[in-house]
Amino acid sequence: MLPAANRLTRSQDFGLVVRRGRRAGRSRLVVHVLTSSTPVVDTAEPQSSAQPTLDPSKVGFVVSKAVGNSVVRHRVSRRLRHLVRDRLDALPPGTSLVVRALAPSADADSAELGRDLDAALHKVLR
Repeated sequence: MLPAANRLTRSQDFGLVVRRGRRAGRSRLVVHVLTSSTPVVDTAEPQSSAQPTLDPSKVGFVVSKAVGNSVVRHRVSRRLRHLVRDRLDALPPGTSLVVRALAPSADADSAELGRDLDAALHKVLR
């Protein structure tokens, strides 16, 4: 289980990370990362909602119906949550991460998802 302090739950935070963060895609998933050092300047929104609540590193997942039915989506979510939990220490403090699963992730095992996640994180964090 991912600790509550490391969960990205607010819709505004998801949107901010996807819009403003760096992105790296692989065949089974797309990773969006917004580090605390990334300047966020948004004049359309009040400053309080423009900054995500990011003291510890936070992670959110997007697994749409394109991945499969409810059982498949939850299986993919559990696998991704487990994989990201093991990699939280590698993220810089204050990092916000959104992992979006693509349709091919439904047929992938944990090892394949882990390889895609590692490659995407390596690309986006360098």
